[in-house]
Amino acid sequence: MNDASKQRPKWRWLRILGTTITCLAILGASAAAVFVINQTEPTAQQINATRKSAALVETIPAERGNYSPQVVVLGTVEPARDITVSPRVNGQVVELSPEFIPGGLVRQGESLLRIDPADFENAISISNSELLQKEALWEIEQARQRLAVKELEMLEDTIDDTNRGLVLREPQIASIKAEMAAAKASLERAQLDLDRTQITAPFDAHVLSRSVNIGSQVGTGDELGRLIGLEEYWIMAAVPVRTLRWVQFPETTEDGVSIEGSKVILRHPDAWGPGVEREGRVARLIGTLDQQTRLARVLITVPDPLGRESDAPPLILDTLIETQIEGREIQDVVRLPRDYVRNQDTVWVMKDEQLEIRETQVVFQDAEYAYIREGIEAGEEIVITTLATVANGVGLRKITHNDTDLDVDSDEAKETATKETIE
Repeated sequence: MNDASKQRPKWRWLRILGTTITCLAILGASAAAVFVINQTEPTAQQINATRKSAALVETIPAERGNYSPQVVVLGTVEPARDITVSPRVNGQVVELSPEFIPGGLVRQGESLLRIDPADFENAISISNSELLQKEALWEIEQARQRLAVKELEMLEDTIDDTNRGLVLREPQIASIKAEMAAAKASLERAQLDLDRTQITAPFDAHVLSRSVNIGSQVGTGDELGRLIGLEEYWIMAAVPVRTLRWVQFPETTEDGVSIEGSKVILRHPDAWGPGVEREGRVARLIGTLDQQTRLARVLITVPDPLGRESDAPPLILDTLIETQIEGREIQDVVRLPRDYVRNQDTVWVMKDEQLEIRETQVVFQDAEYAYIREGIEAGEEIVITTLATVANGVGLRKITHNDTDLDVDSDEAKETATKETIE
């Protein structure tokens, strides 16, 4: 082994020792730097900041009064009168009304179709012949009874009361009366069946469907078509349970005064176009909740649903329609747009040029307004501007049209109201 090989281990240990010393020096320097930084870090001190200028805000005066809330929900259009036309006799259809087609309009009593009356006319002839035969027998029996009366007068002392009725042919008379009554009933039934071959509209109706044609063989209970009444449609509206107490249902007071249900404004922009409305009335509260939505169901009635007697747009069955129900009047409340009621039913009030955050009692909220019973008095200034910093005592200044302190337009003034100047 030469001298170079013997010296290699010595240099290796020297390199390891030098690397170790360098690492320890770096760690020591880092620890010293952290210590110095911690010792020289500035201490946080509380600064009492005050607003140099008041925020510009817009306000509206609070007004107390009596208001009717508006409950806006969706409803489904349904027919008030909906029947399936069926025959009460069997036969072949021989005649159809030209109005008895889907979409047709028919008047009460107007013929829809006619079933072949031949068999029923023949039945009337037979029943009439039987009745005439029974009437002839009745005449014969009456003549026999008159003869029996004369014979009884000659044998009066020899006939007891038991046989008196037999002599006067009273059983035969009763039998003939019964047979004659049955013949009359049979004739009336045959005439009734003949009348039923003519199917007529039971009320003014809109034809939704027809399932027969000329030549169709129909029987009792078969479906001929479907008719919908024209006088009135129903709308089934789904209303939250919490709003029911504000909906006026028809009632009669103790004094006998009838009170109508709440007025309802109907809108269907897709079918009628924007701004077109119809009116209805709340008629009933359906006594169960919808199984899926758990909402209460309110029945709304709409007269003249197809607009035949007015320029009102027609209702379409089974469609969803917007219903705005005018609720009962809420007494002595402040009505504010919902956007001005803040978190946890608080309202921002400007008093003595400072902000006050008021807790309020909101009686009810509809789609547009909140109705406040307590917390706000009439005449107080309600802040409607959004503020960046919200706290009691923040300085406020009302925006006026004659404001000369800031040479800015109204939009810039509103933007300024959201900025703070802290000294």
